[in-house]
Amino acid sequence: MHTENEKSEENCQFGTKLIHAKTGIEGHYGAVNVPIYQVSTFNQEAEDNHGRYDYSRSGNPTREALENTITHLENGEAGFAFSSGMAAISSVLCLFQAGDEIIVSHDIYGGTYRVLTQLFSRFGIKAVFVDTTNIEDVEKAITHATKGIYIESPSNPFLHITDIEKISLIAEEHQLVTIVDNTFMTPYLQRPIELGAHIVIHSATKYLGGHSDVVAGLVVVSTKKLASEVKFVQNAFGAILGPQDSSLVLRGIKTLKVRLDQQQKTAIKLAEWLNHHSLVEDVYYPGLIQHPHYALASKQASGYGAIISFKLKDEALTKHFLKTIKLASIGVSLGGVESILTHPATMSHASIPKEVREEKGITETLLRISVGLEENEDLQNDFERALKTFVRSLPI
Repeated sequence: MHTENEKSEENCQFGTKLIHAKTGIEGHYGAVNVPIYQVSTFNQEAEDNHGRYDYSRSGNPTREALENTITHLENGEAGFAFSSGMAAISSVLCLFQAGDEIIVSHDIYGGTYRVLTQLFSRFGIKAVFVDTTNIEDVEKAITHATKGIYIESPSNPFLHITDIEKISLIAEEHQLVTIVDNTFMTPYLQRPIELGAHIVIHSATKYLGGHSDVVAGLVVVSTKKLASEVKFVQNAFGAILGPQDSSLVLRGIKTLKVRLDQQQKTAIKLAEWLNHHSLVEDVYYPGLIQHPHYALASKQASGYGAIISFKLKDEALTKHFLKTIKLASIGVSLGGVESILTHPATMSHASIPKEVREEKGITETLLRISVGLEENEDLQNDFERALKTFVRSLPI
């Protein structure tokens, strides 16, 4: 039976839920934020009664508040906080065993590719890379050894959109686990569990933290069985998020909507501007009508995010642009309040062998911009200045 207050909270808009998400941590002298429990161990009530907490690897009130919050926002069964996005991904992959195959999006973050092909492959877990935007290709790739489907949507770095609902239906038919990396969208714009997915992963370092000051990963599961399995891995493997970092992510989540609303407004303007620039060869952004998955992106999510990938006309121009740009930070991350420009070939996807990168289209001229909170006019002027100062004549 829900109380009137609980019913009121359930009926709130998402932006309000971000501020008043159910942390499950109450009764702390009226504090409006969850206290930071900077402790490693807890006093036991009795020899045969360890109480709610005993050791912070197994459970900590500040971390639990974050885990409850992301569970509430993703509309899942349970949530888990890890020391990084890769710790979250690796912990989920620990659910599989030797001989298992996992179908994985062909276009995927370099760190995920690396851990699958260089670490979990040692334990007999095989990644089968497939264009998951093509449902028929996914179905053809399923064998008796297939145990899961792992997708990014939008993908990194080309922003391809996979139909999460259709993939989840195929997974259910074959009794597979559907895993979705929802880092680019966040639960504000897309909630994969509501579309049928079993596990959602976030690099909370990115939009959920939002200020480039914390490294964290989050996992949300849809069933009690999966909750029990992930909880075991989290406690046994021990790659947990500390209370200080948990507090930083909780703080960042509260401003997620206002940040992403503004970032998306700038992103669509910047994407359209880049799309018409003579020195830009291709633009990848699902909010552009000409994007091949625009209709699916519009149906599946409530926004298009604030990540744009684009290719410049020339490798020398690309190097000049990276050296000349002023307002965007040059780095490997995304989702901060500042714009962050990434060169995937040497940064986010550098761990992928060159021949594989090029086969995927990750060339030296590809750039990815995480649009921040700068004014659109200032970003465009900075981009234009960096492009115009490239004086060498380009071939026609």
